[in-house]
Amino acid sequence: MAPMFDGGVFVLSLDFELVWGSRDLYADIEPLAKMARLTRDRIFQELLGMLDDNGIIATWATIGHLFLDHASAVDGVLHPDIVPPDHGPQRGAWFDGVPEGSEAEHPEFYGRSLVLQLRDAGQEIGSHSFSHPVFGGPGSSWECAETEVSRCVAEAEKLDIKLESFVFPRNIPGQLDVLARHGFTCWRGSELTGYGRWPLPSTLMRGAHLAQVALASCPPTVVPWRDPSGLWCIPASASLLSMDGARRLIPVARRVKRCVRGLDRAVSTGQIFHLYLHPINLASSPRRMLDGLAQILMHAVRLRDAGRLEILPMAQVAARAEALVRGEGPGS
Repeated sequence: MAPMFDGGVFVLSLDFELVWGSRDLYADIEPLAKMARLTRDRIFQELLGMLDDNGIIATWATIGHLFLDHASAVDGVLHPDIVPPDHGPQRGAWFDGVPEGSEAEHPEFYGRSLVLQLRDAGQEIGSHSFSHPVFGGPGSSWECAETEVSRCVAEAEKLDIKLESFVFPRNIPGQLDVLARHGFTCWRGSELTGYGRWPLPSTLMRGAHLAQVALASCPPTVVPWRDPSGLWCIPASASLLSMDGARRLIPVARRVKRCVRGLDRAVSTGQIFHLYLHPINLASSPRRMLDGLAQILMHAVRLRDAGRLEILPMAQVAARAEALVRGEGPGS
């Protein structure tokens, strides 16, 4: 088979959630809401400016609820069109705790002004579902996925945004046929890890992951593959860990070194280094995390400017892969 790319490729995907990524895990979400406000007020603007200054288009996999600038209950029910999942502490009342009102009143839950900034800056806006149910989890149905995805597509169309890339909540895939029906072309697969081949307990898996970051071991590079639904899976290579809990013991420099090694491997293999992160996680230590990310992006830009690396969003990677299988790609 012809090589998929002429050189290395760097993909940066962002799980843009504010409170939505973890609200179902906590009885008291105020600490999470505080982090979400910090993400809006500081992280988002600096991160977007960093990308814009370096001519980098990332994939912002955005929660559909952030496309809204307001919402009101209908007969006492918020978003009655959404079939809720049956998991988490809010079983049967998925939107309990989500306030009615506007973005100005509840900036942790609504984010249209931010989505418009991403659109106007030329960033790729993808989907991370409407309200973050676990599509591949036991409590989520086909009907839940269908209503979540169709609502995302409808809200995006109102803003002249076409959704092509999808990131599954908690990175657990499911209901791929729903994505195909609604015009998506690709989704992000889970990180490829050497220890993932063994059925280790979750605590050991987390420990192994932290050890990889602490040792700055070179992450894998990846290539897209087509799933049975016809979509392209673009696996992740590595995540940029937050600095909370035990993670704060790992210096940011180790995170940077690991990602630099991944970028260099992409150049040497002609494959993809796919880094993902959650903007809200940068709020765990804003200055150190942003400075570390800036160093990673600077290395990617140096490689790009030397003609050794392309920096592409997920949808463009899928388009390249599709062109290749049609005989239109590199080496054809």
